Amino acid sequence: MIQPHSNALSTPILIAIDMDGTLLDSEGHVSERNRAALRSAEEAGIEVVIATGRRHSFAMRVLRDLKLRHTNALVSSNGTVIRTIGSELLHRSHMPLETARWLCQHVAEFRSTLVLTFDTVGDDGEDTRGALVVEDPEELYSNIERWMQSNEAYIAHVPSLEDALDGDPPIQMMLCGPVDRMHQAEALLMEHPLITPVGATARHDAEIALHRTEYPGRDLCILDILPAGCSKASALERLAELRGISLQQVLAIGDNWNDLPMLEIAGQSVLMSNAPEALKELAGERGWTIGHSNDEDGVAVAIETALNIVSAPGATEKPVMVV
Repeated sequence: MIQPHSNALSTPILIAIDMDGTLLDSEGHVSERNRAALRSAEEAGIEVVIATGRRHSFAMRVLRDLKLRHTNALVSSNGTVIRTIGSELLHRSHMPLETARWLCQHVAEFRSTLVLTFDTVGDDGEDTRGALVVEDPEELYSNIERWMQSNEAYIAHVPSLEDALDGDPPIQMMLCGPVDRMHQAEALLMEHPLITPVGATARHDAEIALHRTEYPGRDLCILDILPAGCSKASALERLAELRGISLQQVLAIGDNWNDLPMLEIAGQSVLMSNAPEALKELAGERGWTIGHSNDEDGVAVAIETALNIVSAPGATEKPVMVV
């Protein structure tokens, strides 16, 4: 079983859980053991918060079936938006239109991999077409075909991305493609002094924050371009204030670089063993727990440990490296 690190509370008040690569297994499913652990947490009076890079409506495709409490918060778009599971808006940040137009020009050589995201969520938790805007979908279909197909109903195709930047401002922009190509895009973005690097503390005058999600086995990197100051950590800070709790009472569970900010601020942090090796090395430096993988019910093991729940008979366990 996982042993929480020394500054963690044995029973958190809020548990923040990433989705892809964490709560979801490699097939995109939530295991029965993970489902049972979420129910146990709620029965213990703990708020289960999903913190994801997905848009609200895309996350809800999975979460509706879990039947979490409607008052539980859902942090979406890497912290840009906070809604409840029941779709009540708690907070939202926008990227200034002028900044978004400049970015379209600044990353001109990567425009074929660029997606604009707008928050068009209604009371039913669904988006409308135009929530996602692309200029040339061919390379995107090559890089993330399944995602493009799943989101086809929300994607608007425009002759020029700037055409979509005459009305409401976006909540984020996204570049996605092979790892090396996205590292080149990241290097280009970092040439501007007011863009905050991945995992870095923002300057007071920063305009943009970068967040990266990597899947080396798939040769895929997603580079999220967010309004300055936005992250899963900033969302949890705001949520903790709304709930009247301390961040020391939060357990955070994640697997990738976009989870880094929330892992750093939580009182207890668990990094999945399927995380990138460089991130696991960082976990060692930070003293975080390295738990089971997403295909080994890692979320359930972390929650069961926090709640002192004995594993169900027959549940698969293996030694877990604690750093």
